[in-house]
Amino acid sequence: MITDERMDVFLNSLDCGNTDFLNALEDECRRTKVPVIRTQTQGLLKFILAASKPRQILEVGTAVGFSALLMSEYAPDGCRITTIEKYEKRIPLAKENFRRAGKEDRITLLEGDALEVLKGLEGSYDLIFMDAAKGQYIHFLPDILRLLRTGGLLVSDNVLQDGDVLESRFAVTRRNRTIHARMREYLYELKHNRQLETVILPVGDGVTVSVKR
Repeated sequence: MITDERMDVFLNSLDCGNTDFLNALEDECRRTKVPVIRTQTQGLLKFILAASKPRQILEVGTAVGFSALLMSEYAPDGCRITTIEKYEKRIPLAKENFRRAGKEDRITLLEGDALEVLKGLEGSYDLIFMDAAKGQYIHFLPDILRLLRTGGLLVSDNVLQDGDVLESRFAVTRRNRTIHARMREYLYELKHNRQLETVILPVGDGVTVSVKR
């Protein structure tokens, strides 16, 4: 945990929630143990959407479509979302959720490994939301920077690893050491890359917000 549990409970109690469809989908995700962005991260994302008013959004990591639907709900009318997912069992669930929400015309799901899919994308995006395999963030970054327009925002979730990112590699489980090391490398790159201005926020499981200079 990054912040005090009592503070988290208090802040979450102030949240006004989402639409009935999103609330029901979030409950379903929690019951079936599908990862879903945390309440405070949702609030931050909604704030960013309201402030930046993106027209083109790219999401890396769809899962069952909750965050794409959240962004579609709170983004400006006419905003288009492209989202990437490789886990075959979740792709049909995401497509069905987009259909049930009536968002098929606003959300395009690209199937496959994000490393390969990103290389084939062209154009530019106003907002890119990174919420995929944490150990791959650093490998996604070159194409992310290519696709992000100047002045665009890169939002990366789960960057503090429940606070473990500051621990010695020997203080985390062996299976998590590679992810741990790559996330530290990713955070360093975000803060030191001359194309970016980045803030690291202890919100949810840790979020970075970067603007492309």
